[in-house]
Amino acid sequence: MKLPVLCAADGAAWEARLVTGLERGAAGVEIVRRCVDVVDLLAVAASGQGRAALVAGSLRRLDVDAVDRLRAAAVVPVGVVARGDTDAEERLRSIGITVVLPDDADPTVAASVLTEAVRDGTAATGSATTSRSVRSFADPSTSMPIPPGEGPPVDGGSPGRRGSVIAVWGPTGAPGRTLVATSLADEVARLGAAALLVDADVYGGTVAAALGLLDESPGVAAACRSASAQRMDAAALATLCWQLGPQFRVLTGVPLASRWPELRPPALGGVLAAARGLADFTVVDCGFCLETDEELSFDTLAPRRNGATLAVLDDADLVVAVGSADPIGMQRLVRSLGELRDAEIEAPVWVVLNRVRPGVVPGDVTAELRAALERFAGRTPAAMLPLDQKAVDASLAHGQLLAESSPSSPLRRAIVDLAAALAGVPAPAGRRGRRRR
Repeated sequence: MKLPVLCAADGAAWEARLVTGLERGAAGVEIVRRCVDVVDLLAVAASGQGRAALVAGSLRRLDVDAVDRLRAAAVVPVGVVARGDTDAEERLRSIGITVVLPDDADPTVAASVLTEAVRDGTAATGSATTSRSVRSFADPSTSMPIPPGEGPPVDGGSPGRRGSVIAVWGPTGAPGRTLVATSLADEVARLGAAALLVDADVYGGTVAAALGLLDESPGVAAACRSASAQRMDAAALATLCWQLGPQFRVLTGVPLASRWPELRPPALGGVLAAARGLADFTVVDCGFCLETDEELSFDTLAPRRNGATLAVLDDADLVVAVGSADPIGMQRLVRSLGELRDAEIEAPVWVVLNRVRPGVVPGDVTAELRAALERFAGRTPAAMLPLDQKAVDASLAHGQLLAESSPSSPLRRAIVDLAAALAGVPAPAGRRGRRRR
């Protein structure tokens, strides 16, 4: 049986010569489709018609996302560039195409390279193993912010680090996801671990506003664009982050909710992969919605608004589910935990009840909330954060973190305990936050 090969040359001169030569004299190889562009190539690849693809180095819209989609369809891409064009060859390698042919290659040589590339790709796929994190989640001196691009250099290799991704998620109704995410990342950094806070909320990210940062900084949208253009590493990601402390970086979100299409799941996955090399803990502030809309669109390659949230949850090592501690908030939380289960998220889930206060339910509020969560969701809360409106207001009014504006507040102390449990270290006694100068 001949090896089925696709071709997308964007009108390059080599296409007719090489394709004709392969069809006439290359044993074991068959050109089954000549595609007009990347969209056509991805659609044919998804239909299962090919095992390899010859792609021109100049092909428009050929990026990391497209290469990942080809590999997901079990199609191995092989690049074709002009002989001696090292820039084009380097670009192809940067987006994940490791096998490259010169455009004047003999058809017999091209057939051999295609066959070997498919053989190597199949072997690599068969032997590949995935590792989520070395950490287990089975049990529940600060200076002025440094703008993106001005922080200290970062070793892009970071070969020994594989940090954890913590997704902070919760139902609709503003249960306090952003407050928990920002405070949790800050407290993890104060405990000595490198922390990165990422705003990936596609419905209205407010991390920049909460921390008093410019929301027009490049942020996660620029990171996703970069990850689509080439494989991102820790050093490249660091240049797009604000640095709020020696161990604390922030990647701000999209300033307008209408810009959600910029957060494509494959690109966001590349950003999170780089984040694992940059920080010990990457805390991601997610959107609330888990709905999938494939049935509403005939274009399966079209961007999906909730795809970013689902991508983060799929990649996470731990999900911190935040719910508001009142009857309505608890109802929303219980139903959303069911949706999370239906989405088949594999990561462990820690439930955090926020705004716990007396009088919201009859009797002992903590005992009643715990019993309700165990009865209706089968879960025990990992933390119960008290309502401390004065501390929250002070934090928002000054664009500061809780550790800076209200270091001794009950809310901050509860989040410190949660951060210590997450980081696997003892909670510090009497630790006070240091204000930015």
